[in-house]
Amino acid sequence: MSPPAAPSCLTNAKSMYRADITRRLVRLLDREEAVIGGIGNTNFDLWAAGRRPQNFYMLGSMGLACPIALGVAIAQPQRHVFALEGDGSLLMQLGSLATIAARAPKNLTIVVMDNAAYQITGAQPTATAFAADLVEAARGLGITRSNWAADEEDFERLVQVARNEGGPTLIGVRLDNQPPAGQTERDPAQIRDRFMRGIGTKPPHPT
Repeated sequence: MSPPAAPSCLTNAKSMYRADITRRLVRLLDREEAVIGGIGNTNFDLWAAGRRPQNFYMLGSMGLACPIALGVAIAQPQRHVFALEGDGSLLMQLGSLATIAARAPKNLTIVVMDNAAYQITGAQPTATAFAADLVEAARGLGITRSNWAADEEDFERLVQVARNEGGPTLIGVRLDNQPPAGQTERDPAQIRDRFMRGIGTKPPHPT
């Protein structure tokens, strides 16, 4: 069965390259913002974009980028926090958006990387390949500042608005099917330790 046409609100959104979008985001970060990368290709491209100590790379826990980002945002309200999540992972934990809306952290932005497929397991279609619209879902769950990025420049504009005006905010990005630019080093203890030092919850290494 072939999927129906994309929802009308998506027809004007350009399909973009995840690695390029991630690099654009990282280049904008100049305030030690925390970034939580969801599992798979989302954090692979975050890793390839630059090994910031404020980056946390999810390994094997599908759908938990947004809940973890919410926890960091609540614990450190002075720090802006970005959650990078794929469409399949967000669909698994869609209820987390309602919790985020209820807590309403002004310093939290979610970037949904939507390629309408479970790319790393064989490119099986997700619900967004049919009729599901994650931006509309986020609005319905209470995150009113939710928008699709029309193109790369619009994505950068939406990131700057989120940082300067507060949220919570959700930015939807339609993706092409290109593979990631790298692959994250699989060392959970080191990832955790580097992140804790990067956000100041653990003392820095002695010099």
